[in-house]
Amino acid sequence: MSERVDDGQVVTEAQDVDDRGNATPDDLPPARSDARPVAAAQTAESGIDAALVEEALGGRLEAFNELVRRHQDYMFSLVFRLVPDRDQAADAVQEAFFNAYKHLSSYRGGSVKSWLGRIAINAAMDIGRAQRRRPSQPYPEFEDDSWQPPAGDEEAPETRALGAERSKALVAALEALPIEQRACIVLYDVHGYDYSEIATTMHVEVGTVKSRIHRGRLALRTALAPNRELFRG
Repeated sequence: MSERVDDGQVVTEAQDVDDRGNATPDDLPPARSDARPVAAAQTAESGIDAALVEEALGGRLEAFNELVRRHQDYMFSLVFRLVPDRDQAADAVQEAFFNAYKHLSSYRGGSVKSWLGRIAINAAMDIGRAQRRRPSQPYPEFEDDSWQPPAGDEEAPETRALGAERSKALVAALEALPIEQRACIVLYDVHGYDYSEIATTMHVEVGTVKSRIHRGRLALRTALAPNRELFRG
């Protein structure tokens, strides 16, 4: 039973109940997932980063070193697919942190993580453009299977071999793309950036990002056509 006030009169309404007298699910308010703990944690992390930037601006080198420790793994994973090998990815991350420290005063608030990420992507793209001018064997570590993560005992050798061949084909196709297209595709499809975030990171219009992704995907499809059998099933 429930009550409401109607024109000054208390009106009693019937409510569906089960055999135990409890309200049925149709009468219960919908459950809501509370994302506040996650948001609060992200806000706290951002606050720590911003405080470390302020300390580093004040001359405390250890504060910047703490930023490096907090974000170096993220930055490496961000640029690894944009450059030909791990050494160059590490170089891009090192260059990004150097530039971040040198231009620390250019930080204007917001997510420090995103700010560092944009610097890292720019460093990786610079390396990618230089690589175009001085071509070398791309991704030499893929010449054998030692780079592959260990597979479970239940995975058949044929499955592991197929996965390795797929990865090699994809890596070669990505490497053949212009660095601008490759960066947009990796940021969108691998790291989950949206168009606006990529546009901000790469200092271009959203339409340019969409165009690069579209042209890059068409080029990938053409490059992978001879290996289409690898991707069936």
